[in-house]
Amino acid sequence: MTAQHDTPDVRLKRVYDASAPSDDLRVLVDRLWPRGLHKADVKMDFWLKDVAPSPDLRHWFGHDPAHWDEFRLRYRHELSNGNAEIARLVGLAEKSRITLLYAAHDPLHNHALVLRDFLCDVATVKSSSHGRGDQS
Repeated sequence: MTAQHDTPDVRLKRVYDASAPSDDLRVLVDRLWPRGLHKADVKMDFWLKDVAPSPDLRHWFGHDPAHWDEFRLRYRHELSNGNAEIARLVGLAEKSRITLLYAAHDPLHNHALVLRDFLCDVATVKSSSHGRGDQS
């Protein structure tokens, strides 16, 4: 989280783009390994496969912008159900800047956008609940 805000600093980048020092922690958030890349060629700190949409949801979406609104709702529902890797990612985002790496071609319709918004929303809920915790 940033020093001035309780909102985490979560950035997005295609896994095919060059790394930069400003990326800080680099987390691959795709369930499948990106095509055409060797693991040795990707600078990343973590690969959290289980934060990606379920295989059924990924297939249904098919990166079709016509499905975008419904995909966002369904994926948010999956994220809300949680798992160990989602909890780990939330913890990482609370501690430092992270860059979510994804392979999708479309920068406007991909799961990393939904995941970033989810991480920011979780932080907002946590900070507002901490702020009310001491008041009776």
